[in-house]
Amino acid sequence: MSLAQEILDGNPRAIARGISMVENGSGEAQNLLKELFPHTGKSTIIGITGSPGSGKSTLVDKMIGFMRKENKEMGIIAVDPSSPFTGGAILGDRIRMMRHSTDPGIFIRSMATRGHLGGLAKASGEAIAVLEAAGKDVILVETVGVGQDEVEVVKFADLILVVMIPGAGDEIQAFKAGLMEIADIFVLNKADSPEAAKTEKQLRAMLDLGFKDGPTPSVVKTVATEGTGISALLEEMEKVLSSRDHDMQTLRKKRLISWMLKDIISDKLYKAVTYNIVDSEFEEFIGKIYRREVDPYTIADQIIERLKSINPGGSKS
Repeated sequence: MSLAQEILDGNPRAIARGISMVENGSGEAQNLLKELFPHTGKSTIIGITGSPGSGKSTLVDKMIGFMRKENKEMGIIAVDPSSPFTGGAILGDRIRMMRHSTDPGIFIRSMATRGHLGGLAKASGEAIAVLEAAGKDVILVETVGVGQDEVEVVKFADLILVVMIPGAGDEIQAFKAGLMEIADIFVLNKADSPEAAKTEKQLRAMLDLGFKDGPTPSVVKTVATEGTGISALLEEMEKVLSSRDHDMQTLRKKRLISWMLKDIISDKLYKAVTYNIVDSEFEEFIGKIYRREVDPYTIADQIIERLKSINPGGSKS
């Protein structure tokens, strides 16, 4: 049986192997994803983002428990910081969710950022495709928590939760980071804090100012460590998703595909450049630009022209 078929059958080992292939940039990964792509697009993808220490992992852990009571097949991608020594994920998020690891209806994967900006591992989108093909009803994507680069999660998710905590100035950060533009729901976690009411009031006031001409994102209070507010959060998520008409859903899905296609093209172009421009020549270009003998735009145009003159076989036409 092929790896693709095993993934379609929901085999956890095959899913893990498939994600490893796309994460490592294996040459076979592209062919695998081509086989799996017709079976994607049916999952609900939830992005969970927010500043470090806001309790995202605990919130995800509780959400998993509540959603599994509804017998939903789930995939979880927890993007961890890369180790500065090995480049691998530290795996802190997966440790928090370990109690779910024996549940056959849940697949949990930690991925390392490997220096990729945006709070997401470079291969996250492809890993999501593998989980979609495996028949997961809901896929939760928790970002690493890197402040202003968190907005990258919008590329993959149908619904975005932005997690905040009282008294941390997060309501100001929401404006600075552009999180207000991507949030569907703000989750005020650790709402048992004495400052919760004040923070909620400030957040709602700022949202009212920022969304005068459109629907304002809702605010849901939770205490994730105790499971408080999780049911209300899931109800609000369902409300937001169900409120979107077919045209809006189609537009959002097409936008996600547009971002995915642009990322694939960018990645392929970059690989073509690195394949056809040796390191020593690239360093020469850097030197010329540094000495102001030429501008970077001219060099970029020259590289593109060279790529145009090379056929797929690698020889010049």
